[in-house]
Amino acid sequence: MELEKVLAITGQPGLYSLKLQTRTGFVAESLVDGKKINVGMRNNVSLLSEISMYTHTEEKPLAEVMRAIAKKENNGPAISHKEDSNKLMAYFKEVLPDYDEDRVYASDIKKVLNWYNLLQAKGMVSSEAPKGKGEKAEAAETAEGEAPAEKKPAKKAKKE
Repeated sequence: MELEKVLAITGQPGLYSLKLQTRTGFVAESLVDGKKINVGMRNNVSLLSEISMYTHTEEKPLAEVMRAIAKKENNGPAISHKEDSNKLMAYFKEVLPDYDEDRVYASDIKKVLNWYNLLQAKGMVSSEAPKGKGEKAEAAETAEGEAPAEKKPAKKAKKE
């Protein structure tokens, strides 16, 4: 799930994809209707990749929460964000059993489910974890489980 270029813009409905940086801000394209808008530096913008949910033990990245929803729903749509707050909280408890009920509000759950359903409709949600830098490093380990030796910088040639 690639959330690095997906934005939530305060005062704008839905989610946006970062398209182009300009001198005064950037251009974003709506994932709902495809319209492009100019976003200035004064707008409050959040990258979905930087958002986390509170749990009793740690903060869980939004991508992991969305993967948990996708796993529960077999990569299909989740329940509507317009459901009753009690029903949404019970659903979220199934997805993320250790979420902190004191710091995660029903409005937060509604927003996450709305975003999930929007991204799922665009085919941007998967229950599979992306192969990242950490997994490449693990694959590079030797059969004994040791990390490969560090490469030393090449020696500079002497001038004659």
